[in-house]
Amino acid sequence: MDAGTVAAFLAVDLLLVFTPGADWAYAIAAGLRNRSVLPAVAGLVAGYAGYTLLAVAGLVVIVAGSPSLLTALTVLGAAYLMWLGRNVLARPVGLHASTDAVAASPWQTMLKGAGISGLNPKALLLYFSLFPQFIDPAAGWPVAAQTGLLGTLHMASCAVVYLAVGVLARTVLRARPSAARAVTRVSGAMMIAIGGFLLVERLAG
Repeated sequence: MDAGTVAAFLAVDLLLVFTPGADWAYAIAAGLRNRSVLPAVAGLVAGYAGYTLLAVAGLVVIVAGSPSLLTALTVLGAAYLMWLGRNVLARPVGLHASTDAVAASPWQTMLKGAGISGLNPKALLLYFSLFPQFIDPAAGWPVAAQTGLLGTLHMASCAVVYLAVGVLARTVLRARPSAARAVTRVSGAMMIAIGGFLLVERLAG
């Protein structure tokens, strides 16, 4: 795998990571609610680490090739996103940072983040459809090693972007309670909308 291939993958991957979605919504909500965004970002990255391990083991192909299993994952992931979004809407960021900071423990925040990325069937399709385009079995590297490298690059991109999103949201909005509440509500609504879209798209298909 040469440097040009890696650079091309990073360009495409960063474009996808910079596209707002459920991960962004969770990073923003966690940045406004908790003392640190690190647990939320660590959770999101942990979910993708699971996909990377599946991809390296070759299990992604098996899951993606099973319509019933993929549908079950979609329904589960969509329901989880909608449940989280409802909770965010039910408890928008308040006026005092000290009360918002105890909204969830670091472990709870991390586990929720892992659930959001780990149960997102779009991530499975990303690994299954994007990775093979940049993997060359004749490159001299084992396919598993190339897959692991691409997965590591994707996780690093997610960590940097989502950390920046969470910190920026907290820094810019912490002194603006009304704006923080509005952004939190939008984040919750995004989770519900994305979950609903995934659900309808999969079941309708």
